[in-house]
Amino acid sequence: MVGKKPSPYKNTNDEMFGMFFKKKQPREHCESYWSWFLKQSSGDLRSANAEAELLFKKFGITFTMHPTDHTSDKTEIDRTIPFDLIPRILSKKEWGFLERGLLQRTLALNNFIADVYGKGKIFSNGDIPAELIFKNSQFRFQMHGITLPDHIYAHVSGTDLVRTKDDNFYVLEDNLRVPSGVSYMIENRKVMMRLFPEVFETNKVSPIEHYPDLLLKHLKSMAKTFSDDPNVVLLTPGVFNSAYFEHAYLAQQMGIELVEGRDLFVENERVFMKTTAGSIRVDVIYRRIDDDFIDPLFFRPDSVLGIPGLLAVIRSGGVILCNAVGTGIADDKSVYPYVPEMIKFYLGEEPLLNNVKTYLCRNKRHKSYVLKNLNKLVVKEVHGAGGVGMLVGPLATKTEIARYKGRIETSPEKFIAQPMLALSTSPTYFNQEIVPRHVDLRPFVLHGPNPVVVPGGLTRVALKEGSVVVNSSQGGGTKDTWVIW
Repeated sequence: MVGKKPSPYKNTNDEMFGMFFKKKQPREHCESYWSWFLKQSSGDLRSANAEAELLFKKFGITFTMHPTDHTSDKTEIDRTIPFDLIPRILSKKEWGFLERGLLQRTLALNNFIADVYGKGKIFSNGDIPAELIFKNSQFRFQMHGITLPDHIYAHVSGTDLVRTKDDNFYVLEDNLRVPSGVSYMIENRKVMMRLFPEVFETNKVSPIEHYPDLLLKHLKSMAKTFSDDPNVVLLTPGVFNSAYFEHAYLAQQMGIELVEGRDLFVENERVFMKTTAGSIRVDVIYRRIDDDFIDPLFFRPDSVLGIPGLLAVIRSGGVILCNAVGTGIADDKSVYPYVPEMIKFYLGEEPLLNNVKTYLCRNKRHKSYVLKNLNKLVVKEVHGAGGVGMLVGPLATKTEIARYKGRIETSPEKFIAQPMLALSTSPTYFNQEIVPRHVDLRPFVLHGPNPVVVPGGLTRVALKEGSVVVNSSQGGGTKDTWVIW
């Protein structure tokens, strides 16, 4: 007789039920919701799930699915993001702690970027190796000496958080270049309110639908010296970009123009937009284009996506670019281990949010440890994104480990490694059953004179049983995130 396969979630912490998922004893701040959920019939849930799928298709809420080493089809396809009917619920106390930690971290990271392109004070005492920055591909020497308004470089950031068995939150990575996912956060909420309006009447859920208004107000505040009503545009690479839905969505929600590089031009140290009524000055560019393509005169000369001469206008103060060129130096995975030191150096404070222990393969001692323990570690490319190119050692085959070992030995500076964390789970409606699935969280911070952390964020779900890869591009789903007041 074949025994039953043990659950991969046996010793994980569930965010609604604690360590004992099957007992169905919800945490206090989840009680009201769970009481309501238990009254829903299986037929109602199936109907709601089908309607959610139709709504996502109708609104074109898609993401580009990348091929993996395990798929025979190596083509990229657009797919509807799977949506989970059961929200992830955080208490007011939990959110208050996260908010303080995120604001602290974002402030320190902005100070670091300004310092890197300024006086470089942090390098004087050896807290961060200078060569790690100046030899890094994300360092943009073209930004050196440029002073930005309020010394803000990363105006919009998305910090990826995970929760573990000890019930603590850890920062997995910082996203300060062109962080994405906020449109899915908003649409998740809209779909939930459409499907289950009654549950919002009995639960005090913090609103997030006003995020586009907050973002627009924030972007305009960066150009307050230009005019009382600065002109803001959203710069996209175009329809073939994997996040184009979000670009179009945010532009529409903010009531601003969605533009491509060919729609803008530089003249007299200003940026202008071409229109049928003539040229219009642009004061703020919310860019969703990578640094390399933003200005062919200073970066990649073959780029047809950017605006020739844009960097010169930025240098003269004639336009605000959000986020600024060069912010990638602060979210590079090889720089990530040093963020706690940044917080201490710039703010004189102890970090509120912990980092995950990280091994830098460029370090000989770290490299040796990683190569000996690949079957126990998660290895990431320093400049990787979307879960592409990642090795999850405990779930990898011997062949995959051997292949990755060769890559690390050849180019150790391109990789970091972290222990396999016991990620928290959240109850998920999957295949008409309620099952635990691993989740992460990406809250969004608008950094400025009056910084704001939107009370919620994008929760991503690893839908495959036992998987810890939550990225939408790798088959993960999303769910609404509630902050209960």
